[in-house]
Amino acid sequence: MTSSAAVVERTYREHRARMLAALVRVLGDFELAEEGLQEACALALRRWSTTVPDDPVAWLLTVARNNAIDRLRRARTGREKHALAGARQEVVTAMPSQESLAEAGDERLSLIFACCHPALAEPARVALTLQAVAGLTAGQIARMFLVGEQTLAQRLVRAKRKIRDAGIRLAVPADHLLPERLSGVLSVVYLIFTQGYTTGDPGPREEAIRLGRLVATLIPGEPEVLGLVALLLLHDSRADARYTATGDVVLLEDQDRSRWNRAEIAEAVGLLDRALRRSRPGPYQVQAAIAALHAQAATAAETDWQAIAALYGELLGMTPSPVVALNHAVAVAMANGPAEGLALIDRIDGLDRYHLLHSARADLLRRTGRLDEAAAAYRRAHELATTAADRRFLARRLYTLDRDEPR
Repeated sequence: MTSSAAVVERTYREHRARMLAALVRVLGDFELAEEGLQEACALALRRWSTTVPDDPVAWLLTVARNNAIDRLRRARTGREKHALAGARQEVVTAMPSQESLAEAGDERLSLIFACCHPALAEPARVALTLQAVAGLTAGQIARMFLVGEQTLAQRLVRAKRKIRDAGIRLAVPADHLLPERLSGVLSVVYLIFTQGYTTGDPGPREEAIRLGRLVATLIPGEPEVLGLVALLLLHDSRADARYTATGDVVLLEDQDRSRWNRAEIAEAVGLLDRALRRSRPGPYQVQAAIAALHAQAATAAETDWQAIAALYGELLGMTPSPVVALNHAVAVAMANGPAEGLALIDRIDGLDRYHLLHSARADLLRRTGRLDEAAAAYRRAHELATTAADRRFLARRLYTLDRDEPR
């Protein structure tokens, strides 16, 4: 990679969300902003081979804006398009300087609230925001939603065109309108964290915690925001113990608890206590309570699985979903025995392509002595696993099982 290409790649990776937020806010069109920014990056690869600008972000914003204007001009094939282009030309002409565009506050949080507009269905809001803010691909987001990539791609296209065609203004709403967007915003923050947590990348985890804290400042005292931040901190507290030095998975029950971040746990428990005192329980508070029970157990054997199973039962009543049902089933298995948990897993529909369902089922089959069925379930989980660490873990489990040496 040449020096100029490295600058383009780094600038795009580090500032994509800020630049896209600025362009979308002005143009009111996601597709137009994305295309303009892509063209600007392509041009930069050619132009910067001789001279890299002093302010690469400002250069890309200027070129992307001009590309968008040119596209609008070329699209003037009728009166409506001519009027639309003229109106947008006036807005673009009146834009502030590039410095103020790039420094107009927390652009990432602004874009999250903008994308979570109530005119969009919540799954579309969340998917669109994950693509625009976190830079995730349609395939990555589809795996999070447990849907096909084509289905997710169509959802994104419809959301972007609805924003454009309905003239939805993409900006942080007034304070009194924030609550109607909050559920989507919290979902996005949680999924940004999840992306980093499942891949072992600390960057998305740190960014999600930062964003969660910003939302808590923006909407002080909202218990679900406090619950989410507590949940993220509790998960993050275990991050260093989840993998070996060689990158292999370490199960929760086998983790070295001395490596857990006690400062994060203490902060999280304090936030959760504040949330629960408001007597407005919600899904993130319940999940944080479950994570707190794990974090406060001195050893795996001291984990209060009966309480965790009961909390998952409450969560299932609040947010019925196959994934929550799976977690509930695993907790019941730990509390009451593998046979009871296995019976619950076998009733779950909609997770055939979710490797964790097959992995959990394999473990319970192994514990009940049904080794042939367990091996088949481990093989299916291995086929579906999306990370190398998960595949290695499942391969080891299968190898041990084939040798008839269950743990």
